[in-house]
Amino acid sequence: MDINLLVKLTSRAWSLNILALLHRGTPGRQASLLAATNAGRTAFAASLDHLIELGVVEKNPGHGHPLRPEFRLTEQGVVIGQIAHRIVSIVPSDQEFALLRRSWTVPVLALTGAPQRFSDLRMKLLPITDRALSGTLQKLEHQDWIRREVITTARTPFPVYNAINRGQDIARVINGP
Repeated sequence: MDINLLVKLTSRAWSLNILALLHRGTPGRQASLLAATNAGRTAFAASLDHLIELGVVEKNPGHGHPLRPEFRLTEQGVVIGQIAHRIVSIVPSDQEFALLRRSWTVPVLALTGAPQRFSDLRMKLLPITDRALSGTLQKLEHQDWIRREVITTARTPFPVYNAINRGQDIARVINGP
């Protein structure tokens, strides 16, 4: 998956969860999706509007009949919804899912499927600040989803970050087998 699209998708807290629910077959009505996510109304609405703007979810043109869903996945949304469903299913606990909802978690995990230096991550995630990247890496390391290893064989030692455990599983889902 394109890293820029991934950054845009995950910039709203509930986007991945909404896509996963629609892929799984949850009725595409606002009330049923809101109840399934346990999100606040404002955050949920912002995430849903964001997905519509990105073109992965659309309002159903045939809506009006009580049995027709309000929202449905677009062609691109079907592909991304499948990936979102696989990512969300890897993380069963609410505490871990809270980390997954953070803006930079999924893009950082996608890039650290192979060892990466801090500067490489920053360049590939261009709008990210040093502080946001550093905080994300620390949280992922604390959760044991990323390993930080210092390479001392170079003239100047430098850290390398690599996804492990569930972080590696998420990276594989995004990057393919």
